[in-house]
Amino acid sequence: VEAGLGLDQALSRVGAELAFAYPELSDELRLINLELRAGKPRAEALRNLADRTGVDDLSSLVTMLIQTDKFGTSVAQSLRVYSETLRTKRRQRAEEAAAKTGVKMVFPLVFCIFPAIWVVTIGPAAIKFVTVLFPMIENTK
Repeated sequence: VEAGLGLDQALSRVGAELAFAYPELSDELRLINLELRAGKPRAEALRNLADRTGVDDLSSLVTMLIQTDKFGTSVAQSLRVYSETLRTKRRQRAEEAAAKTGVKMVFPLVFCIFPAIWVVTIGPAAIKFVTVLFPMIENTK
């Protein structure tokens, strides 16, 4: 977009470049391009993309692009701000997932690892205790 391409041409180019890495996204962007060539307004074509995919982040991107087009603001600057917002959201999701791992580790620790540690630490003492105690019990009879 900053290199001089319009939004329509940029969507077409991104769709072509993503064909091998993300074929589903590429197909959706090509479909937008076809809708625009057929004469649909850009806002309607973008809303159709959001409706077809049902992805929240893509819906907010579409809303941002429609507002950018409507108010005439810089698409490149809006995309920079939006990408920073997505990075922040992804970092927060990662932190949330990391915070949940402690709770998820309780069950394996309590039922798998702690018993093994108890056997290793208390096992030799228990064996020694039994070998010393049983002869004493038998001698008292």
